[in-house]
Amino acid sequence: MSKEGRAILLAVGGGIAAYKSATVCSRLVQSGYDLRTAMTSSATQFIGAATFAALSGKPVAQDSFDSPRFPLGAHIEWTRDLALMIVAPATANLLAKFATGLADDLISTLYLQAECPVLLAPAMSASMWSKPSVQRNVEVLRGDGCHFVGPESGWLSCRVRGEGRMAEPNSIVESAMLRIASH
Repeated sequence: MSKEGRAILLAVGGGIAAYKSATVCSRLVQSGYDLRTAMTSSATQFIGAATFAALSGKPVAQDSFDSPRFPLGAHIEWTRDLALMIVAPATANLLAKFATGLADDLISTLYLQAECPVLLAPAMSASMWSKPSVQRNVEVLRGDGCHFVGPESGWLSCRVRGEGRMAEPNSIVESAMLRIASH
């Protein structure tokens, strides 16, 4: 199937690894995908929406209520005809919201609205990743049919080595293409 017209939603969570999502965005656009981007307000503390708008050539959804750009709501318009939703970084906060069905912001509402496969790229400290509550949420999401790429072990922004590092952009893009091809 041609990549042209195949839409991917990249949801960027609020973690330092959000900078890697710019490379994911760029590579998917260069590969011919119709890329839509949404960001949590926390994500904008690490990287600007202008970066994703420039890389994707589309406005970035940041608010559940942006009727001038999304008259039907971004959660409706940005999830139409999706081949895949990627959440990178998938923070502990987002994983918990997704696992419990909480829809209190744009990204969690997009997740509930999406009718396509979902690829999660977790990113957090090793302490957070190893918490039983986070691992329970991961298992719930796996049971719900979500796919995971990472996390990896390595140098973390908290100045220690451990598991919780977001997968590298190439790994996320490869995993995304595999998900689309198998769906």
